[in-house]
Amino acid sequence: MAKKKAPKIDYVVKKAIQDFARSNNMMVGSDAYDAINAKIHAMLEEAAERCKANKRKTLKAYDF
Repeated sequence: MAKKKAPKIDYVVKKAIQDFARSNNMMVGSDAYDAINAKIHAMLEEAAERCKANKRKTLKAYDF
């Protein structure tokens, strides 16, 4: 199976992720940002498909 390209849009704020990690006595690896961004992109695509399947144009909380 071909691997999907990473999204060109950044959905995350790196500083917010760093702050979260620091508050939990952790650090963030440089590759984590791309992985988080890809996961969010996949979630958005799935939610959009559910929204379209229900003949709506508005993403709602229950689409996620």
